[in-house]
Amino acid sequence: MTALAVIGPDDPGGPDWAEAHSITEIEELVRAGRTVAVTPAALAGDDREAAELAAASICAWAGARVFRTTRPDQVRLAVEMTESLAGRRPPALTRRGLA
Repeated sequence: MTALAVIGPDDPGGPDWAEAHSITEIEELVRAGRTVAVTPAALAGDDREAAELAAASICAWAGARVFRTTRPDQVRLAVEMTESLAGRRPPALTRRGLA
């Protein structure tokens, strides 16, 4: 499995990356064994950052491995959390609550 990559908007893509533009396309390319690159972006709305992070999380859940964004730190955090929730990565921190 390819590691996650979060890159800037002007960074060149890899020669074997497939750019996807929908969840269906992501899922089809992942099933075909391709490394999927996406550019999660919020087209409208008041909270564009939250919408972009939500889009990145959904794309990660569907199997995208490369994320092109202007918010690399926030997107990386959202994608890593999604990977942990999906069971593909151990959580960075676990706590056991005793009340």
